[in-house]
Amino acid sequence: MRPPVRDLAGKNVFVTGAASGIGRAVALQAAREGAVLHLTDIQGELLATVADEAVAAGGTVAVAEPADITDLDAVRRLAKLVTETSGAMHVVLNVAGIAIWGTVRGLEHEHWRSLVEVNLMGPIHVIEELVPPMIESGRGGQLVNVSSAAGIIAMPWHAAYSATKFGLRGISEVLRYDLRRHRIGVTLVAPGGVDTGLVQTIRIAGVDANDRRFRRARKGFQRHAVSPEKAAEAIWKGVKRNKYWVYTSADIRLVHLLQRYFPPGYAVAMRIFSWGAHRVLPAVDDARRSDLS
Repeated sequence: MRPPVRDLAGKNVFVTGAASGIGRAVALQAAREGAVLHLTDIQGELLATVADEAVAAGGTVAVAEPADITDLDAVRRLAKLVTETSGAMHVVLNVAGIAIWGTVRGLEHEHWRSLVEVNLMGPIHVIEELVPPMIESGRGGQLVNVSSAAGIIAMPWHAAYSATKFGLRGISEVLRYDLRRHRIGVTLVAPGGVDTGLVQTIRIAGVDANDRRFRRARKGFQRHAVSPEKAAEAIWKGVKRNKYWVYTSADIRLVHLLQRYFPPGYAVAMRIFSWGAHRVLPAVDDARRSDLS
């Protein structure tokens, strides 16, 4: 299929999680290319700041409205505002998400539920409300879902997080073909390490965040992580080419190739990965956490 969105000038772009990290970066890059932005995030003050930055970068901000994507009614109101203001979107980006990791004994039930509500039901709400107007417009477009490396491979302590990211991957795989006849492409983004502000506050249920080994591992992660801006460049490059898989770093591309074309090698690599992770950061399995922050 010919790429539905070859450039962003004058295009309606909707971004969730736009107040920080990858969401902010994709919004500002789109602004520099002349897009008409429709931004949302649960953090209202930061969202307003990003909207100002987008205007300063040369974009048009048609809507910048705080919303909790886990609230279907809130998403419906936002979608109604967006569609009444600008018509159907050309590009919808599901970027917003949270990260909670932990062992099976370390994770609380509320951790699992929060991840499902934000990382899976949130994008579903957006798809429900904004993709039908795209279909009805008849002009095509692109749906972008940000999954994760944890939506591809078996990363240690990521069971709850991976459940949501694999779910979003499954939705994308189906819509990739279902929406093709409407000239709506689907892009599935699988970021590896991205150095956002959340890295400083990340917690793993069942692991002591004050442990010297944890702090050292976090610094190592930051050294190898790409910037949100680098991730945004990869995403927009993929959108313009109507690419399905988009990787933000070469390591995730390589491990995905290993998984697909040499499963025995992948299995050995994951066993070593898991063993090494638990050796570096031994989990305190009997430490129960109720704090979601």
